[in-house]
Amino acid sequence: MTPAIPGFDHVRLPGADGVELAAAVGGNGSGSPVVLLHGFPQTHLMWRHVAERLADEHTVICPDLRGYGASDKPAATDPGVYAKRTMAADIVTLAAALGHGRFALVGHDRGALVAFRAGLDHPETITHLGVLDVVPTLDMWNVLHGASAAVGYHLFLMAQPPGLPERMIAGSADVFFGSFLDVWADDPAAMPEDVRAAYLRASAAAVPSIVADYRASADIDVLHDQADLDAGSQLAMPVTVVQQDWGARLGYDAVGVWRAWAPDLEHRLTRAGHFMAEEAPDEIAADIRGLLAR
Repeated sequence: MTPAIPGFDHVRLPGADGVELAAAVGGNGSGSPVVLLHGFPQTHLMWRHVAERLADEHTVICPDLRGYGASDKPAATDPGVYAKRTMAADIVTLAAALGHGRFALVGHDRGALVAFRAGLDHPETITHLGVLDVVPTLDMWNVLHGASAAVGYHLFLMAQPPGLPERMIAGSADVFFGSFLDVWADDPAAMPEDVRAAYLRASAAAVPSIVADYRASADIDVLHDQADLDAGSQLAMPVTVVQQDWGARLGYDAVGVWRAWAPDLEHRLTRAGHFMAEEAPDEIAADIRGLLAR
C-alpha cells in the first residue's frame, strides 16, 4: 500500500491546459492556505511530517507536480509543456479550484523552481514564498563550472535531446533514482523503506516526463529567467530561502544570488541534508511559520 499523509484527503484537481493534478489536502479549513511543492525524485509525500505540523493552523495543500506521482504526465510536444511557467500556472489553477485566490507557496528542489516562477508570474496571488535547497534556474547553470559541476551531472544528462537520456534512465530506473535518495540524504532513517519504495515506483513510471521537466530547465526556463532579469523583475513578496551551504561548496555568494531576486529576503543555512523536510521537519515547519508571520 502506498503511504499517505494521515488525515489528508487525496483528490484530483484541474491544472493548466486540461492537465489534472493529484493532491493531498488537509488541515484547518479556516486557516490561511499553504501550498507545498515536492522535489526530485519524490512526490507530495515528502511533506508528510511538515504538513501535519502546519495542519492545526493552516489549510495545507500538497500536489504532485505535473509529470510526477499520480498527476497527469502529458507528452512534451513542445518545450512549454514542462516549462516552470506552465507548472506554476498549474498550481495557481489548482488553488483557485479549492477557492484560494491568494496563498503562501513553499517548494523544495524542482518544486522550488516552480514556486520561484509562480512568484514572478503571479505576484498578486503568492503572498509568501519559501524555497528549499535550490538557486533559480539561470543562476544554477551559472554557478556550475569545472569539476565541482559533477555534483549536478544529472542536469546535464537530462538536458540532452530526447531519446538517449530516457533510454539510459529507464534501463536502470531504480538504481538511477535511488542513487539520489542515498547520496543526498544525511539521515537515511528519515526515509523509511515504504516511502523510499513509493518514490522509486513513482519515478520509474514517469521517466519521460521527469526528463522533460529537467530538459525545460536547460532551455525555455533559462529564457524566461533571463527575460525577467533583463527587465529587472523581482519577487514582491516576503521570501525565505533555506539551503545547505552550496555557496561554499561551489564557490558563489548564495545570499547575493538570492538578494538580486528577492529584496525582502531571509536566507538561512541548515545542517540537514537535501531532504530537509523529512530529516528536520520541526526546523522546516518553524521556518515556514516564521515566513508566514512576516
